[in-house]
Amino acid sequence: MKDSNLKWVYLFTLALLWGSSFILIKKGLIGLTPLQLGSFRTVLAAVFLLIIGFNKIKHVKKKHWPWIIISGLIGSFFPTFLFAFAETEIDSAIAAILNSTVPLIAFVLGILFFQTVFNKKQFLGVSIGLIGSAGLILSGANLNPDQNYWYAILPIIASAMYAFNANILKTYLEELPALGIATASFLVLLLPALGVLAYTGFFNTEFLAQEEVQTSLLYISVLAILGTAMAKIIFNRLIQLSNAVFSTSVTYLIPVVALGWGIFDGEKFEPIQLIAGLVILLGVYLANKKKKQQKKLTEN
Repeated sequence: MKDSNLKWVYLFTLALLWGSSFILIKKGLIGLTPLQLGSFRTVLAAVFLLIIGFNKIKHVKKKHWPWIIISGLIGSFFPTFLFAFAETEIDSAIAAILNSTVPLIAFVLGILFFQTVFNKKQFLGVSIGLIGSAGLILSGANLNPDQNYWYAILPIIASAMYAFNANILKTYLEELPALGIATASFLVLLLPALGVLAYTGFFNTEFLAQEEVQTSLLYISVLAILGTAMAKIIFNRLIQLSNAVFSTSVTYLIPVVALGWGIFDGEKFEPIQLIAGLVILLGVYLANKKKKQQKKLTEN
């Protein structure tokens, strides 16, 4: 298959994997606590990445390791737990839509901490996206009064961490192979994740023998290998086949997949929430549109 066609296959595959991760978290929480879910997901992803990418760690130099550690913590470790705790109270589709604020937050953090050039169109996109986020949270709280929508703050915090991580990768780790960064990051996370698992009593034989727990472990195994480890590899390959602008367009597709899974699983979703979600995506589009224009000017 030609690269021009293959990149579309990778794009939609990535959207399916990442968009499905939120419903997998929801199913995993049936038998696991958020701490167990997050740490088991991290351990399994780490083992898988070490098997396929251990030889790439040799590219990581001493100067890179502090940033690798920070990247691992804010780009994988803490967000994994934040999303798990969030979905104990809010629907998986809502968490996915809030996750789409990453490019908006990345723009704000880039200006504040990474000397990104300010421009009005991106600021407009960020403002629209934040309005959509507020509308989504408020409408969700009204629709589901039994749910604690303060937990909606957790995906936004996780998105801020993803945004910080994106800037760190671009600024300090761009010279390293992507698989090497991912493998080294998860190598750092392996021991802390094992420690959290042990703290929760995960390795108790009676606990692991429960049918509910075994079913949840199956869901999270799929999430760890496909939605975490394999998705990172596919994303790296997608960037090689296309460019950063095309690759990040997956942001628009993830909430669509997650929303479909949520509705299929019986989650309540009203038109007002759909409108709020579309407002967020409009904000993301406007914030990225300027980036695309800037890139064209740079290439010329």
